[in-house]
Amino acid sequence: MFETIKVITTIAIVTVLTGCQTLPNTSVKKPTSTVETNPLTARMPAIDRRGYIAYIEEQGAGTAKVSTLYSIRPDGSDRQLIDQLNGYIYAPAWSADGQLLAYSKQAPREHPKIYIYDRSSNTRNLVVNAEGSNMSASFSPDGQDLLYSSTVGGNADIYKMRLSDGNTQQLTTLPSTEVQPSYAADGKSFVYTSDKVRAGRPRIYRYDFATGNATAVSTNGYVASPQLSLDGQRMAYLNGRKAAVMTLATGQVINLAETGLDEPARLSPSSNYAVYPTRRLNVGGQAAGQSSGSLVIHSLSGNTSYAISGQNGGVVRSPIWGR
Repeated sequence: MFETIKVITTIAIVTVLTGCQTLPNTSVKKPTSTVETNPLTARMPAIDRRGYIAYIEEQGAGTAKVSTLYSIRPDGSDRQLIDQLNGYIYAPAWSADGQLLAYSKQAPREHPKIYIYDRSSNTRNLVVNAEGSNMSASFSPDGQDLLYSSTVGGNADIYKMRLSDGNTQQLTTLPSTEVQPSYAADGKSFVYTSDKVRAGRPRIYRYDFATGNATAVSTNGYVASPQLSLDGQRMAYLNGRKAAVMTLATGQVINLAETGLDEPARLSPSSNYAVYPTRRLNVGGQAAGQSSGSLVIHSLSGNTSYAISGQNGGVVRSPIWGR
């Protein structure tokens, strides 16, 4: 699993703050779902119910891989196509106000580059372009800075970019792999994944901006891909092969599901719900070995769930819930 987040190419970072492109305002069909009448949806706080979930749907394989980035309401309505390419899209992340969405794109024979999509103007801008892997962007709470990982120096480290002018600072300098940063809501720290203790056995750490020090978050076994809740009390992550949520004060862990995709859970703005993708094999008359996916929305207090199907029967990945 951890090999999928390792990066190996030595490159130099080049930031590009131009290349603005207006996207078609494309509405797509409603999913086949009963979520609009589901009592779980009706009980959601407004901050969750009125928000958007961004996710990726993949079809095909190898050189025929097509990735599509969508946003959708948690009731299954208003699905919008944000971006699509022959290749891969990775790790979308909303800004705190839900207006901007950062994500990585990788076309064939190219490196992953980080883009920012602006909902208000329906445009995207290329912000990080390098000859290696540029991944896992995370907005600061004020929207002024962007954390991400990149392979400058031959291994993955974490960087902070000031979006106004592209000024970039390297935050981690270890010979190990440091990836998947995620800001805390107060902007004073972030959590990330590192295998500095044992190669290929990642742990989660919290980096403090004031001291520049990182301390391990108390977890067990193979853990990766953390996300802190807006109230700072919970952390969603990948716990072995399970999408999971931890209450940080007590260490209590809720293992939601083994998704079949090695994908983490992600928290709603209120922190009362979690979303994760799931894969179903051989459904809807597909050939053996093919799969389709859904988004699963789970109430952390009521222990109830419902699913939203993908748009075109592809593999669903990397949902993230914003305002």
